[in-house]
Amino acid sequence: MRMIPLLLSLMLLGLAPVQAEDGPVEIVRGTLDGLFEDIDANREEYQAEPALLQDEVRDRLLPHIDTVYSGRLVLGRHGRGIETERIEEFAEAMSELLIQRFATGLLEFRSRDQVEVLPLAGDNTERMTRVRTRIRLDSGSRAPVDFVFRKRDGQWRVFDVIVEGISYVATFRNQIGEEIRRDGFDRLLERLKAGEVEIEFDE
Repeated sequence: MRMIPLLLSLMLLGLAPVQAEDGPVEIVRGTLDGLFEDIDANREEYQAEPALLQDEVRDRLLPHIDTVYSGRLVLGRHGRGIETERIEEFAEAMSELLIQRFATGLLEFRSRDQVEVLPLAGDNTERMTRVRTRIRLDSGSRAPVDFVFRKRDGQWRVFDVIVEGISYVATFRNQIGEEIRRDGFDRLLERLKAGEVEIEFDE
């Protein structure tokens, strides 16, 4: 299973513009039809010019991800004492890294039927609500992918995605932590903004 394309393309499924009263399940489910329709209508153009799809991803993604909160979670204790403006720079640079991966992963999905959105289950709050989906792979097996939302300023926003038990926030934190300890936050941010940082997800 190729974790990077699956993780990053699926993260986009819950991030299209929605009505303010929509809950997390409705956000994820309501986006699927329009998303796949857009890809189906423009697949050849996007394959020929990936920058066009990256622009589409950027427009859909950034307003509906709690990027700064995710960035703080990724940095963990390494973010203590860092000015808010620098955290925002880090979150923006991290988002740009993801956007490039989203564009590649999205094109691997061929059908709306590959994704099943499950009803909410378990304890969910405005601080953390987990929307479960199941992704049908080419092998016929189904991979669990969960979107983790929180409500901020009256809107539900995604701040983490968990694929087969692997959190992208935790993955980022584990991998950049060593680099921050070795070279410091400023050097990491410089490399991240230059596109020199590669985040490896487990296969």
